[in-house]
Amino acid sequence: MTEPKIERRTFLKIAGVGVAAAGLRAVPRASALEAVGDSPHRWAMVIDQAKCTGCGYCTLTCQANNDVAPGVEWNRVLPAGTLAGKQVYLPRPCMHCDHAPCVEVCPVKASYRRADGIVMMDYDRCIGCRYCEVACPYAARSFNWEAFQGVNPAVPQWGEPEVPRRPRGVVEKCSFCVHRIDRGLSLGLTPGVDATATPACVVDCPVGARVFGDMADPESNVSRLLASVPSYRLREDLGTSPRVYYLPAREEVEG
Repeated sequence: MTEPKIERRTFLKIAGVGVAAAGLRAVPRASALEAVGDSPHRWAMVIDQAKCTGCGYCTLTCQANNDVAPGVEWNRVLPAGTLAGKQVYLPRPCMHCDHAPCVEVCPVKASYRRADGIVMMDYDRCIGCRYCEVACPYAARSFNWEAFQGVNPAVPQWGEPEVPRRPRGVVEKCSFCVHRIDRGLSLGLTPGVDATATPACVVDCPVGARVFGDMADPESNVSRLLASVPSYRLREDLGTSPRVYYLPAREEVEG
């Protein structure tokens, strides 16, 4: 079946961007983007849809490094039609929202937000009620119906497990590879610059479609990038304030 062509107006609607491109704007550096709580950092990811080829490397390296069970995807890459004859993809990790619905509805505080903005799961506290899964408007969470046993098919080709497997009966999701961030900071490394301190999906993207860094630093890679080009976030109308920004697919302009 031939995939239908999606014109720019329709594509922006699917992505959650206003038809008048109200959501497309440059993000000012160090303006209302300071760190929260007692953390000096404010982590964010930028995904360039013009570069993404839909190869799925981000999904596979995430499954290996986070020991994610087959059939569960913390990093999904969704087809989003075509623009100017080119296939467009929408990679979708956890958005790590400033105002995360999953945190607000969790009755046992298993879903929580760190001072640096990363939304985390306490798997020992989670009771498997799945309220967070229902509340998430981005479908970024998965419930473990069964305990993951046996060999991870993504290992060793796509990496080695760096975190413990989650037990049966809990909800799990992307963590921005927080274990890499925390370990890297303890070693004096810079997340988003030093590979071992950067989320696996960013490091292993073969076309450089993902950028990670600290928005509390006006000179960081993400701050400089977002200040220089228009971007949008999914469903900004919901007021969740995601930490994942997208550079939209764009038609080539001959100069």
